[in-house]
Amino acid sequence: MYQTFIGLEVHIHLLTKTKVFCGCRSAFGDEPNTNICPVCMGYPGVMPALNIEAMRMGCLVARALNCRIPEKTWFERKQYFYPDMPKNYQISQFASPLGQEGYVEIEGGGIKKKVRIRECHLEEDAGKMIHTGTVSLLDYNRAGVSLLEIVTEPDMESGEEAELFVQQLRRAVRYLGVCDGNMEEGSLRADANVSLNTPGKGLGKKVEIKNLNSSRFIKLGLNYEIKRQTAALDAGKTIIQETRLWNENRDETASMRTKENAQDYRYFPEPDLPVFAPDAAFLQSVDDRLVELPLPRSKRLKKEYELNDEQADIICEEKAMADYYESAVKEACKLGLERKDAAARIANRLLSDVKHILSRDKIDLACIGGIKLTPARIAELTILVANGKTSNKNVKQILEAVFSEDKDPAVIVKERGLEQINDPAIIAAAVKNVWDAEAETVKAAMAAIESGNQKKIKSLSAYLVGKAIAETGGRASPEIAGQQVNELLRVK
Repeated sequence: MYQTFIGLEVHIHLLTKTKVFCGCRSAFGDEPNTNICPVCMGYPGVMPALNIEAMRMGCLVARALNCRIPEKTWFERKQYFYPDMPKNYQISQFASPLGQEGYVEIEGGGIKKKVRIRECHLEEDAGKMIHTGTVSLLDYNRAGVSLLEIVTEPDMESGEEAELFVQQLRRAVRYLGVCDGNMEEGSLRADANVSLNTPGKGLGKKVEIKNLNSSRFIKLGLNYEIKRQTAALDAGKTIIQETRLWNENRDETASMRTKENAQDYRYFPEPDLPVFAPDAAFLQSVDDRLVELPLPRSKRLKKEYELNDEQADIICEEKAMADYYESAVKEACKLGLERKDAAARIANRLLSDVKHILSRDKIDLACIGGIKLTPARIAELTILVANGKTSNKNVKQILEAVFSEDKDPAVIVKERGLEQINDPAIIAAAVKNVWDAEAETVKAAMAAIESGNQKKIKSLSAYLVGKAIAETGGRASPEIAGQQVNELLRVK
């Protein structure tokens, strides 16, 4: 039995319009080598200039991770040669990163843990290498893009914990509006460090898994490494300190290079960038952009709106979705519904019919704030159903019309004749017509019931109610129709 230590280095692309030290456009998917200039290409004599928005976004993430922002922070040159780094050094932070000594709580799937954050540091990203056959191509559009690296302490113990950490971090940076979190595009990627040792003996030999671009691969890669290292230690072998890559086709890690000693990057202060000392105004601008993060918001919604775990988690997946939901509940309360009733009705509607339409039409939940079904409109529809003005049976039709015609639900109900019939006399006439028309069906069902098949009562009742509602063009109140059908069955 061994103790496992897992630490992550998560890299996120900040959503700045330009790169971190020059004015080149920062965008994914543009033609290769079109967003470059002498600064990000490292030409002799050029001068970098700090993008203050990148620093502000980095400090915002640091605040959200409960990090301390130092009185002074500065940049260093990290020396190394690689084809995707045209300067042969990277401007990064080492001695005084912008965020220090933080922590984050992770919770979900039976996991509840506090993970310490060692640091958050701002740096420039490298370019991208594309390997095709025996040729390697270089795209420098990404070189110089604002990159924030978040380094944890080795506090996690399983692939599942690391996966949860990255999932929560991804939601958090999307809530903050500093990163789109698109792991498949490289906007958020991670290196995972894992070591095993006898309990109480501290860290073992560290193995690093590089460039993991999905939370699932993080889980699979780490769990594979834990099993591989456990088997090696059981066999009396020594773990080699190395860097490995995850092979998603074979579901295993493969050795990339050994690292007997820590690499000496020969850091020294960047001579062309001054020390950055955040003043009160800058720190206030950071604090002004803080928002309620997904995990505490989910807990609050469960408590205030009495949602279950699944409802709260889905609603809080995107900030726009959570904002939409709370706005809709407030609108429904203004129209006369009690908050508990409004919260339950709108959550059910949002996570069923509305979510189905959004998924079908490929509308991202993050864009829900811009749909034609505004919070006021879903609140209005909720009130129409709650007050018996229309029935649940018509809701899908009404929703489709709101999306296609951009009209209020009440207008659609009136134009299409979807008002619910609540007059007992009209419904009684429809029930009688159905009862007479289905006399043989009723007779056969009653015979089965008398033979001991009591379940037949419920199915017969549902069948007759459905027929009665259809008799009125789908407008009869299901409650009233059900009462009348059940009364006839009781008498029968």
